[in-house]
Amino acid sequence: MPSSHRQLPPTRRGLLLASAGAALALASGPAGAAGARSGPFGRYGSPAARLTPQTLYVDPSGRGDFTSVQAAVTAVPGSGWTLVIAPGTYRETVSVDRARTEMTWLGAGDGPRDVVIVYDNAAGTPKPDGSGTYGTTGSATTTVRADGFTAHRITFANDFLREEHPEISGTQAVAIKVQGDRSAFHHCRFLGHQDTLYADSNSATLFARQYFSHCYAEGDVDFVFGRATAVYEHCHFRTLNRTDLSSAPYGFVFAPSTEGAGPHGYLVLRSRVTSEAPDAYYKVARPWVPSSSTTARPMLTVRETWLGPGIDAVAPYANMRDDHPWQDQRFAEYRNTGPGAEITVPENRPQLTDEEATAHTREAYLGDWAPWKEC
Repeated sequence: MPSSHRQLPPTRRGLLLASAGAALALASGPAGAAGARSGPFGRYGSPAARLTPQTLYVDPSGRGDFTSVQAAVTAVPGSGWTLVIAPGTYRETVSVDRARTEMTWLGAGDGPRDVVIVYDNAAGTPKPDGSGTYGTTGSATTTVRADGFTAHRITFANDFLREEHPEISGTQAVAIKVQGDRSAFHHCRFLGHQDTLYADSNSATLFARQYFSHCYAEGDVDFVFGRATAVYEHCHFRTLNRTDLSSAPYGFVFAPSTEGAGPHGYLVLRSRVTSEAPDAYYKVARPWVPSSSTTARPMLTVRETWLGPGIDAVAPYANMRDDHPWQDQRFAEYRNTGPGAEITVPENRPQLTDEEATAHTREAYLGDWAPWKEC
């Protein structure tokens, strides 16, 4: 995403790593100790008694098949494999190519804070081989190109901090880029600042359906963005505070880039938006029309969602490019609540009718794929 104002966010690195480290210590404790697990893989057993024949176990302490997530992914010979990932912090970049379809990642902790995959590349970070910088796409800690990917109880993070790298101007830093069709995330967290969650597709001519259930995402500038057909149900979006700006807006929650031929973009359903920032310092969204696209017509529907006071209720949408005003895109709301959802200037808040809302459901967006049944 294009860079916005620079910010000096408070670091969350210590909290993020401490939570995973505590979980790892607990998982490694002696069997039978108060509150301890019987092993690092908890309910999923051990490599000696595999969950299925196509299961690999990842444990940073060496008690699984691999100590890194990427090593396990690379070892997978084809489709339909499961990775059981023990509690811990995995400081690495991970890429799932398009051949490794129908893969499932299971975080073996008690929740997503226990299993953390994190790195700190930014768009402007120089590559080690001197061939340039990573760019937004290349900054992703985790990249998923394969269809049929599912993750449960995992944190995906990018902990790049601008104040630590004043020499870098390209500060977009992606926690995860998801491009495959039928990609589902249940009880996961996505942590970053600018461009945290990149919900996209493998090309402008391919549609990718994605589903996020009971997930948490935080950031500041366009931190949920891309051209996927994505449903966010029972999710929590949190906008971060900034210390480098003295006036609004601080940033935008969503920046969809739906292709014009795509029937659906982003649907936010029964979710909530909270903020660390002052009241009304954030916008709900702005449309992203990439300079490389002549057909993008971004689409976002926010319905039955609580919008906190951090959202600017008077003007919740803004332009990214003046030649593509948000009013010409496909932005709409339906039965939202909270101080950030108050309708004070009706023309700034397009509302669906009850009849129109029937076309904006998870079933309508995702078709014959029903990932909510996996929750």
